[in-house]
Amino acid sequence: MVAAPKKDMIPLPAKIEKVVVETDDGLLKSFYLRLLDEEAQREFKHTPGQFAMLSVAGKGECPIGIASAPSEELIMFTVFRTGLVTDALHRLPEGAIIGLRGPLGNGYPLEKFRGKNVVLIAGGFAVTTLRATLVYLLEHREDYGEITMIYGARNPGLLLYKEELAAWRKREDMKLYLTIDREAPGWDGLVGFVPQITEQVAPSGENAVALVCGPPIMIKFTLPVLEKCGFGPEQVYLSLENRMRCGIGLCHHCNVGPFLVCRDGPVITLAALKRLPPEY
Repeated sequence: MVAAPKKDMIPLPAKIEKVVVETDDGLLKSFYLRLLDEEAQREFKHTPGQFAMLSVAGKGECPIGIASAPSEELIMFTVFRTGLVTDALHRLPEGAIIGLRGPLGNGYPLEKFRGKNVVLIAGGFAVTTLRATLVYLLEHREDYGEITMIYGARNPGLLLYKEELAAWRKREDMKLYLTIDREAPGWDGLVGFVPQITEQVAPSGENAVALVCGPPIMIKFTLPVLEKCGFGPEQVYLSLENRMRCGIGLCHHCNVGPFLVCRDGPVITLAALKRLPPEY
């Protein structure tokens, strides 16, 4: 077995430069980090879709998708408070020091997408790595065809990145469809579940790829819609989740048959997913 690079095994100290509460319920916060080692900060290079392990001293570590684009100065993670480590992270103030190990896993093959139309479909807080992807696509706008984003949440207060969403809605070089599950006071966007909205706007699968991130139930009902729109399995990219511990393919805790989510994923085509054990 080839030894993992040192940077993948040892957490580097990172300072929390800024914290933003993203949702009305306070359960999602964005943490903007800077590695204390200036050289490590300069050398931190990732591809949208990758993740990192964040650690809090005395509490442990957990995998979190990287929400910032490679060009952005600070490394951003949007964290859902759901367990011991994330709860501890949510309690930390700006200026606190945490550990960061990564980037890990694979990302979206953006070079393969050049010249193609790109459809990004997100549900709930799974929009994080697609936020990084969209920022990258817009920075390299001339390299890609039509860009369409469909993003849904249960209610308006649970939509992330509200200021950016408002800016993206005004752009003429992309289409943004925002939706919530049910009517809400003051909401002027679409109403309906993400698969329903995807079917309504019917993105074409011709010369296109679709990147889908969200709860399993959303993905389950979105995939048949994409098939009806002409997307083949090789054109659909998913981001898998499974319980990861080491993040570098050593402990095999996240294996699905021969596939290790942390090493071979989390990004995977639908065609490759179909070759995995059916119980996944």
